[in-house]
Amino acid sequence: MHYGICILNSIALRPLPSDKSELISQVLFGESFEILEESTSWFKIKLAFDAYEGWIDKKQQIQISSAEYHNLQNQNPTYIADLVNVASFNKTELLTLSLGAELPLFKNDITHLKNFETHFEGATISGQSAKNKLIDSAYMYLNAPYLWGGKTPFGIDCSGFTQMVYKLNGYKLLRDASQQAMQGEALSFIEESEPGDLAFFDNEEGKIVHVGMILSNNQIIHAHGKVRIDLLDHSGIYNVDTKRHSHKLRVIKKII
Repeated sequence: MHYGICILNSIALRPLPSDKSELISQVLFGESFEILEESTSWFKIKLAFDAYEGWIDKKQQIQISSAEYHNLQNQNPTYIADLVNVASFNKTELLTLSLGAELPLFKNDITHLKNFETHFEGATISGQSAKNKLIDSAYMYLNAPYLWGGKTPFGIDCSGFTQMVYKLNGYKLLRDASQQAMQGEALSFIEESEPGDLAFFDNEEGKIVHVGMILSNNQIIHAHGKVRIDLLDHSGIYNVDTKRHSHKLRVIKKII
């Protein structure tokens, strides 16, 4: 078995080994993975964090040993808490990193993987935070443009947004909205919810296609065109700009 780690701020994860294949997610700096298959220029991988699978360009990662990989899984991860900042990579290059990038085996401002050293002096976050801290993290992504498959402040989709907010605070969500909807405890009414709970929305076929995070005062923050704040009622999301409902409510889940 072979393993790797991402060495750029964010790289494309695709369903097929081709640059023309769609973006289904991103692998962020410091994220580790298992290598499942190999082609001429591509690796098919399974991410350690959420078991999401896809193809990445070989040139955008480095391989690590089995011992290093398993050691990472036993560590409490540290994430960059700045919207964007600069790190020094292997003492010779500067690397721009954004919110949610992972600093593997981080201690005394330095990562400690063999052949992979990053020095970072900015804000970091580690461990589990109180539920109310989810809201602070969510506001960090406000006005980030919508990007199918995105997971960064430079472009993010609805489930990437909720996953990253929970991840920054020490909680694990799966990648897609339909997967996240299978987690947690279902609530019967909006009135039972509290800030930080997740609301899921379906299409005409009954498929979960959207997710957002509940705020106070009947508001919801979600990625739709951009990460934005709208109103939530028993019908769904009421867009404050168009004055129309944009998504039909299916279920509310309490994750923590």
